[in-house]
Amino acid sequence: MPLNRRQIAWRAAQDLADGAYVNLGIGLPTMVADFIPADREIVLHSENGILGVGPAPGDNEIDWDLINAGKQPITLVTGGSYVHHTDSFLMIRGGHLDLALLGAFEVSEAGDLANWTTDDPSFPPGVGGAMDLAVGAKEIRVLVEHTTRAGAPRIRRQCELPLTAAGVVRRIYTDLAVIDVTAGGLVVREIVEDVDFPTLQARTEAMLRPAPDISVLRPPAL
Repeated sequence: MPLNRRQIAWRAAQDLADGAYVNLGIGLPTMVADFIPADREIVLHSENGILGVGPAPGDNEIDWDLINAGKQPITLVTGGSYVHHTDSFLMIRGGHLDLALLGAFEVSEAGDLANWTTDDPSFPPGVGGAMDLAVGAKEIRVLVEHTTRAGAPRIRRQCELPLTAAGVVRRIYTDLAVIDVTAGGLVVREIVEDVDFPTLQARTEAMLRPAPDISVLRPPAL
């Protein structure tokens, strides 16, 4: 079975290095805050001016003065801080973030990222901080469902939607697989149980190749 959104976020959280400064993009990536491994100190950044984002609050803990860039209520970890919006973007543009986890509409086999607008007139475009993050963070990883609701592939040979940035994505987490963007093409590192490689390829426009040590992705029930 495909992973649900929380399971995608859980899988991405497992790869975060101890001591890393990480931006969580709007949408699916914000869920990563709920799954930070307990044995690691990871500082989560939100471009609206927060350093030290914690997990989502319970219903009786919501403070609407404390929100992330997607206007969702959050918590602040011990030692976390508010900063001016300008300073927050100086952190991004100055190369001080180790990693940005972003959502996407499309990703190409070359690591091109399209995540700010679609052809849907009912879905207004929103650049936000995506372009700054795509070129300012030291590494970009994407969390995305493998296909659209209509079944169209999101991992393309070439993006058809306007690009946010070219050649920036290094790893893709989907509801079917974990895929690395390499100089030799897209390499599947993990694939969910009960999905074989031909099925994964059939749902992907870009060509895939399995890693020599490809493994089964078995997330916890979430």
